[in-house]
Amino acid sequence: MSIIIFVMKNVNNDLINKDNKKNKNNEEIKIVKVETKKQQKLFVDFPTKLYDGNPYYVHPLRCDELNLFNRKKNASYDDCDAIYFLAYKNGVVVGRIAGIIQRLHNQKTGEKRVRFSRFDAIDDQNVANLLFQAVENWAKQNGMNKICGPLGFNDLDREGLLIEGFDQLSTFEEQYNYEYYPKLIENAGFNKETDWFEYRLFPPKEENERIERLYQVVLKRYKLHIGTAKNKKEYIKKYKKQIFETLDEAYGDLYGTVPFNEKMQEQIISQFNMFIKLNYIITLLDENERVVAFGFAIPSISEAVQKSKGRLTPCGIIRLLREVNHTKRLDLGLIAVRKDYQNKGITAIVLHYVFKLIRDENLEYCETNLMLEDNLKIQQTWKNFDHIQHKRRRSYIKDLNIE
Repeated sequence: MSIIIFVMKNVNNDLINKDNKKNKNNEEIKIVKVETKKQQKLFVDFPTKLYDGNPYYVHPLRCDELNLFNRKKNASYDDCDAIYFLAYKNGVVVGRIAGIIQRLHNQKTGEKRVRFSRFDAIDDQNVANLLFQAVENWAKQNGMNKICGPLGFNDLDREGLLIEGFDQLSTFEEQYNYEYYPKLIENAGFNKETDWFEYRLFPPKEENERIERLYQVVLKRYKLHIGTAKNKKEYIKKYKKQIFETLDEAYGDLYGTVPFNEKMQEQIISQFNMFIKLNYIITLLDENERVVAFGFAIPSISEAVQKSKGRLTPCGIIRLLREVNHTKRLDLGLIAVRKDYQNKGITAIVLHYVFKLIRDENLEYCETNLMLEDNLKIQQTWKNFDHIQHKRRRSYIKDLNIE
């Protein structure tokens, strides 16, 4: 097999040519930098074909993925550089990958990392190796000395490779992958850096009096109350700034996180506004109307998005809105608590609110987002509730030899 790599003009071809390989099938693999609108669509649509018929894969919204390439619509480019590649075998797309230099995170940590994202490929080690090599070459030319991932532009982007739970339906916010992906990545020279756990939380069959008492005691002790608004527009106007401040404070020290600039905040609100219901949000305020904690869940829209293959056609929108209004499950978005209110039972209050909602609306369960394996505090919290840990994700790292 003759391996030929075509990449962007400013990538050093000397770094690439030495990786050329041959195999007995005389098949040709080409790695091509994504530049045209047609290539962008091929990049976005490749997973739809790869996972066709898979009952657990949930397509991201196609319009959101296409906006990745649009510097006017993707606010992340204020803090990031990115590159995208496609892999072809005998003229057919067989893989893809993105490389992201998160400048803000590198400045915060003093590191020189590139992230890989949107990695998808057929079960072919040569394809995977060449995709990673393309990103690594770009990273070296930009002075980076480590590659990690899968990580997105920020903490609310898709992150983590699924390593357990391949028989579980993905949430709308997650990325699914086949069981052979860890092998492809590890054989390309990557090692584990960290894992995330995911949980399914079930509503109690009856009111937990101990949690209810704790709920009332904590509210009274710290003079807290729940923020209100007439509608989502008013809610965003009243609390948006403080919510993102709380989010940045609560998550600022965690793996891979960066603060959200004003444009990024607006982009996130726009992406989630269609799915969020006001009664699925809890915002705790102190006596001075300062946001000290918030949490939100969204109706699970996995099945609707899956059926529409991520396309917001008129039928797709109707299907999605129907599932929003008649959901059977919730996806737990985020819980954030300001540092001066942590370890005071605030997280339990937020979860109590969510569980009361699940019980009142007769929902099946709530699925959490990703929880870092060393976040022992939140893992201890789950012991108060009926739960299972049903998925695990991993972020990998690899040192780059700068020549």
